[in-house]
Amino acid sequence: MTDAEDRKPQSDEARSAFVHPSGLMAPADSESSTTSEFALPDGLAVPKPGTESETTSEFALPDGLDVAPPPAHEPEGSAFSTPRTYSARQAAAFTPPTGVPLVRLTKDVPWQDRMRTMLRMPVTERPAPEPVQRHDESGPAVPRVLDLSLRIGELLLAGGEGAEDVEAAMFAVCRAYGLDRCEPNVTFTLLAVSYQPSLVDDPVTASRTVRRRSPDYTRLAAVYQLVDDLSDDETHVSLEEAYRRLAEIRRNRHPYPGWALTAASGLLAGSASVLVGGGLLVFVAAAVGAMLGDRLAWLCAGRGLPEFYQFTVAATPPAAIGVALTLAHADVKASAVITGGLFALLPGRALVAGVQDGLTGFYITASARLLEVLYFFVGIVIGVLTVLYFGVQLGANLVPDAALVGDPQPVLQIAASLGLSLAFAVLLQQERSTVLVVTLNGGVAWVVYGAMHYTGDISPVASTAVAAGVVGLFGQLLARYRFASALPYTTAAIGPLLPGSATYFGLLGIAQNEVDSGLTSLTKAVALAMAIAIGVNLGSEISRLFLRIGSAEKRRAAKRTRGF
Repeated sequence: MTDAEDRKPQSDEARSAFVHPSGLMAPADSESSTTSEFALPDGLAVPKPGTESETTSEFALPDGLDVAPPPAHEPEGSAFSTPRTYSARQAAAFTPPTGVPLVRLTKDVPWQDRMRTMLRMPVTERPAPEPVQRHDESGPAVPRVLDLSLRIGELLLAGGEGAEDVEAAMFAVCRAYGLDRCEPNVTFTLLAVSYQPSLVDDPVTASRTVRRRSPDYTRLAAVYQLVDDLSDDETHVSLEEAYRRLAEIRRNRHPYPGWALTAASGLLAGSASVLVGGGLLVFVAAAVGAMLGDRLAWLCAGRGLPEFYQFTVAATPPAAIGVALTLAHADVKASAVITGGLFALLPGRALVAGVQDGLTGFYITASARLLEVLYFFVGIVIGVLTVLYFGVQLGANLVPDAALVGDPQPVLQIAASLGLSLAFAVLLQQERSTVLVVTLNGGVAWVVYGAMHYTGDISPVASTAVAAGVVGLFGQLLARYRFASALPYTTAAIGPLLPGSATYFGLLGIAQNEVDSGLTSLTKAVALAMAIAIGVNLGSEISRLFLRIGSAEKRRAAKRTRGF
């Protein structure tokens, strides 16, 4: 057949043919015995095959929609990688189920409150960092900023500051230089800080170990001033300037010489002996015993002995002088002499810091601090019990109630409480500008205690707790007024409230084989110590509640009640 014949128009019969569902060609006028609903009706235009896919889907793109071509190479995605269409500046913020908390960090509150507030928030709910003006155009040197925060935290922790305040200071230093995604972590001997630039970058972590502790509140106040300057937007402190000031703080000598510290130990012990009913001779005997114990402790420290043995050795001279006066049948209250010597050794500072860490959620640090207090207390017990045991064997007539016989003398006892707080402040190496204030705070504490216990006939534990709460309240107010730490205004002021007499009576009862009465007195001493620590912390928290701090949602606590 030729090409011309192929191009001839086909007959009507051929044009009317259609495709049967079975695939066979059948004429239109032929009558099929079998019909189907899938057969094409007459007059329906059938598109040519190949112009449209036979299979369609609701996910197919309609005609006329312009779609950008896919990239040539699409990298393998990850659950931790951000989508390629994500923009941190244009993305909408995630709203938690409980709503977005209203947070207003005002500039007229201490930096401790602002940093503590943000530390208690999740990272996703923290406000944007404040304007940073203290680093060069290339950005802050992350390792150096972390090192600076660790060095500042080391000085604060070694000076006796609480773990929460140390974390707040470290976080303030990091935010001052633009590192807002930081997580400081403080334990009893280890400081660590981690910084993660973004969700997809590797974090940078640094740590530092605190091996020695020395209570120097002058250095503590200088470190607080440095952190306050770093947190202030109007004060421009570069990294080099911050390192220079930190080096000066480390090199500064103590404000008081060694002989002044020894004299302060004697004044503290003598004043404490007057508080429990002693006279002039008792004052002198207690002062001499405390100064001898202080010199022996310095000698042991120079020889490298641990603090446990230093406390044991320092507790023996006051007890030995009291026993010697009793054996000499001198008309003095030997119990008051020994009690005064114990006041100079009781670790009230470490006890308050340990209880404060426990109340604020730092349980590991609190356990370590309280264990340290327990070791110091055991050292004191061993030293005093050794002397009392030999004294009882030699026939010393030690009467436990002799120190408390007689009517209270309010004027003399208030003067003694002022002297005790003054001596305690000197031993803590406080700034001279704060000594007068903390001395008056200690006098107020004893007035509150005496009014409730002696006049109102209230239990000593409740009276001590209320007096310690007043100390914590006043100390926190003074600290906020000066934008400084509250420790210099509270630690020395609780000196008159320390349970020196209860501790001595418990030890004496055990030495005289009266274990039941001895344990009762020691339990009372522990209760008084806990009342002091909880009262100081509660007073500080009350001051924060009633002071203007921006918003009620600003300083939230952890929800751990009822087991969830």
